[in-house]
Amino acid sequence: MSETELELDLEELSSAEEFLEYFKVSFDPSVVQVNRLHILQRFHDYLAGSDGMPADEVEMRQVYKALLTQAYNDFVASDARTEKVFKVFRRNDPVMVPLSSLTTKVSASAPKV
Repeated sequence: MSETELELDLEELSSAEEFLEYFKVSFDPSVVQVNRLHILQRFHDYLAGSDGMPADEVEMRQVYKALLTQAYNDFVASDARTEKVFKVFRRNDPVMVPLSSLTTKVSASAPKV
């Protein structure tokens, strides 16, 4: 199966800005600067969760643009911590362990050093 023009073009793109510019998605550079990896990962997740791509390249471009726009907009209205794209943000809340629970009690009969 030969690669489409879209697939060849996508192989050349590497940054969130390049993807957004390629698909002509308007964006605020300050949003992308802070969230570029999160936007690309969310875009990837949306692509992986889609019900398949149309065979027609024009329709495929429309799907890619819509999913990329959705991924970008997720971070316009929210932030990385709230969106929890990466595993580090999906961890449970930290557990507080009191220092006193970590110390051992020395018995009165134990030799002192």
